Amino acid sequence: MTPRALIEALHRESPYQYALALAGGGTGAAAALLNVPGGSRTLLEVSIPYNQQALTEYLGRAPEQFCSSATSLTLARRALERARWLAPGQPVAGVGCTASLATDRPKKGDHRFHIALVWSGSGGGTVSLGLRKGERNRDQEEALLDAVLLNGMAEAFGIAGRLDLALLPGEHLDIVACQASPLELMLAGDPTAPAAIHVEPDGQHALRAPLPLAVLPGAFNPTHHAHWGLAEVAARQLALPVAFEMSVHNVDKGTLPAEEVRRRLGQFIWRAPVWVTRAATFVEKASLFPGVAFVVGADTAARILAPRYYKEGDAGVTTALQFLRRQGCRFLVACRVDGPGNCLALADLPIPVEARDLFTAIPAETFRIDVSSTQLRERSS
Repeated sequence: MTPRALIEALHRESPYQYALALAGGGTGAAAALLNVPGGSRTLLEVSIPYNQQALTEYLGRAPEQFCSSATSLTLARRALERARWLAPGQPVAGVGCTASLATDRPKKGDHRFHIALVWSGSGGGTVSLGLRKGERNRDQEEALLDAVLLNGMAEAFGIAGRLDLALLPGEHLDIVACQASPLELMLAGDPTAPAAIHVEPDGQHALRAPLPLAVLPGAFNPTHHAHWGLAEVAARQLALPVAFEMSVHNVDKGTLPAEEVRRRLGQFIWRAPVWVTRAATFVEKASLFPGVAFVVGADTAARILAPRYYKEGDAGVTTALQFLRRQGCRFLVACRVDGPGNCLALADLPIPVEARDLFTAIPAETFRIDVSSTQLRERSS
């Protein structure tokens, strides 16, 4: 099969739209994908973070190794997130590549490349190849990389036909299936997934991010100026940075579909980091974020104190507040204005005497929430 015929089949038959992230090699395959008509149906983006600084900026951090299967997999997952942002709700894939190939100066290390592919759901894998050093020139090494990349895409996307690979004696492809990303596992309901994932503004997932000391939880459907304004006011009053938190579970509405979670996360792109959790209640959130100050509207604070949200009724409220105290958590509460213009403030809430020190008001003259996501959705529809 010729490269053009395989690319035409990819353009015509691929079930995925995809983004490429290529470092050190693979640009020939990218150019061919762009040059063969029909690519706009499937190819969303090609990113080439060529030098080390560009690669570090693309990933959001410096990798342990710039040319490795792990870094290629991270690139592919970053490309997958980009594809999701560019084609929301569609089946998408990400392709990553790192390579150390022949150049115009002698290299001490091996000549090698690593290609990773990940796609919607939990599919993914890496292909690595160590090259016999000095047996090929740069163009020949690039041509082999391009063929392996296109074959990998065809295999992953269920496309018939493969390109012949001119492997030398002793060379063999190292193919490894990979596990889904932490966020994929969480959205798939996998019990082994982390309970909290920190999503950076560029879409990177950080499992070891420092825990926040102030959190603004919400459904963010959609985000609006009150969310951003409340975070700014709370940060000034607390003298702490305020993080956003969104749970994939909702006490009133059940579990959010995976694509809906991604859609809402898209609102934070290049604007703010956000924690994604499975914590539907504030007791669960307090377990994840001990010592945190929760920034909420008075309507949310009212639900925290409402017996109907607890199986044990009033006793459940007492137990929850006692647990929050043991965890060192507290609440900063903003006034919430309803449709007729009435303001629900902290002073209007039935806070038990023994728990009043857990709640602090944001003065209404400083900030009040005068818009709701529900109203915005109704206006939009």
